[in-house]
Amino acid sequence: MRTSIATVSLSGALTEKLTAAARAGFDGVEIFENDLLASPLTPEEVRARCADLGLSIDLYQPMRDIEAVPSEEFARNLRRAEHKFRLMERLGADTVLVCSSVSPLAEDDDALAAFQLRRLAELAEGFGIRVAYEALAWGRHVSTYDHAWRIVEAADHPALGTCLDSFHILARGSDPKGIEDIPGEKIFFLQLADAPLMAMDVLQWSRHYRCFPGQGGFDVAGLVGHVMRAGYEGPLSLEVFNDVFRQAEAGPTAVDALRSLLVLQESVGLTEPPAPVVPTGIAFAELVTPDVEPLSEILEALGFARTARHRSKPVDLWQQGEARLLLNTGPAARRDGTQLAAVGLESPDPAGAARRAEALLAPVLPRRRAPEDAPLDAVAAPDGTELFFCATDRPELPSWTGDFEPTVRKSPVVHTPLVAHEAPVAHKLPVAHESPVAGGIHRIDHLALTQPWHQFDEAALFHHSVLGLGAQESVDVADPYGLLRSRAVTNADGSVRIALGVGAAPSADEGGRAQHIALATGDIVTAARRFRDAGGRLLPIPANYYDDLAAEYELGDGELEAYRELGILYDRDADGAFRHCYTETIGRVFFELVQRDAGYRGYGAQNAPVRLAAQHVRRPVR
Repeated sequence: MRTSIATVSLSGALTEKLTAAARAGFDGVEIFENDLLASPLTPEEVRARCADLGLSIDLYQPMRDIEAVPSEEFARNLRRAEHKFRLMERLGADTVLVCSSVSPLAEDDDALAAFQLRRLAELAEGFGIRVAYEALAWGRHVSTYDHAWRIVEAADHPALGTCLDSFHILARGSDPKGIEDIPGEKIFFLQLADAPLMAMDVLQWSRHYRCFPGQGGFDVAGLVGHVMRAGYEGPLSLEVFNDVFRQAEAGPTAVDALRSLLVLQESVGLTEPPAPVVPTGIAFAELVTPDVEPLSEILEALGFARTARHRSKPVDLWQQGEARLLLNTGPAARRDGTQLAAVGLESPDPAGAARRAEALLAPVLPRRRAPEDAPLDAVAAPDGTELFFCATDRPELPSWTGDFEPTVRKSPVVHTPLVAHEAPVAHKLPVAHESPVAGGIHRIDHLALTQPWHQFDEAALFHHSVLGLGAQESVDVADPYGLLRSRAVTNADGSVRIALGVGAAPSADEGGRAQHIALATGDIVTAARRFRDAGGRLLPIPANYYDDLAAEYELGDGELEAYRELGILYDRDADGAFRHCYTETIGRVFFELVQRDAGYRGYGAQNAPVRLAAQHVRRPVR
């Protein structure tokens, strides 16, 4: 279907909004009156600019407080409307949005409202314009879509129809099934917005917290299904009032907006893009660093071994069990410092995953690749992290490990010895198996990626729609300098877990919020003790935490003392326990050791305020 977006949904001047919408791939726009009033362009110039960009002007909005008013007021309204209709002729817009009145002059009289809306439609018809009447959720007398439709039906004029808005319908808890009783040709326009479920005044909710479909808690797809069954043939248009979007760069917001409509159309069955290819594991995490020594010291203390080096790039592979970390000392590392730059996602169909990403506006990134390198496609997540679609040592597909050549290095104590050998033709690497000694690391449990403050909702939609990961509910935790908001995305069996976080901006000398890599072990006490004894430094946790822990839980003999000694945090739910501790921060990266009972699905959120406070006290190592 055709797609459209209201200019109020994007930031910037009108010309910037139009350019962003066109570049993202929208077919049309709704011109919000305030954007036109503030523009130095004439209506004719706006019309020409839209035509040059390939955009239709699908709606002009809004006209307010028109109907069910005293006759003298209605005469003034008609004069105002005639002026707007002449402007719309110049603009090239043929549909105007009329909102249900909130004026204190409005009367609770449906017959009067129908009569005056018919008079308005008669005037509009003379200019070739249609009137789309919409029920505002906070309208003085008309606040539901079915009430608005009854008035339109009573007015009975071909130039008068209704506009349906998902926010106004779903925020009031109206049953959208009744939409199917409205003739499709009388639904002149459809505006879409989602929103988080909140207990607050509906006007404030609407004006500040709308979001794109799939980013909130409304069943927008269900509503669209009812509209389609009614026979609607107009565009799917986004009208989103959001304080964050109004401050964010218009270009990325427009791309996120169109992606939401593509996913919405897929969910309703209007389109069939390539199916999601859900990742089955984390193949690797890549760290860029200007100085490999602090990281290599931490990795050796954690029990990792440097097993291979890329044949043509300054990238080393460190491995323990199924946990693989790449250390990249290339030019980007010298520019940006130590940070988590890329994630390899184990994919059952890497090419299919790339096709899905391209179809949802996440193009494959250009990449320098030697002729002998394995084909390895990556896309950029909203925060800039590169996501690679990988196959690891699978005979039917080229493996990314084939680009690495084994190195000779003494294995740390938690590994069985590694034997260096000539790489075979397929360059299959020796595997660093976990030792039977307790305390070894099995795999990467989860990754925590810090998002730019204005891209949190975009990131959740991206990981869900492009990667096929399920999004959990958002969690807010207290940081010493504000609230930190976190939302996890995961596959069905938990072999891929990514925690997306955003919060109050840190001080400039911290260089941005830290990211972290959580490493799974079967015995965290032994793992933490080995790390400490090998020279690693664990994040100290205040004694007050353990006094409270003793009051909260009955722990086994010596358990509390071991946790206190090593800085281990503890959480429990109905399905199991979670134990975790943290290393010092290097640049923008730190590591977390976790011991997760099989049934536990969380991330120790109740302990996050303690960890965050402790990290603010401990300055990161450069």
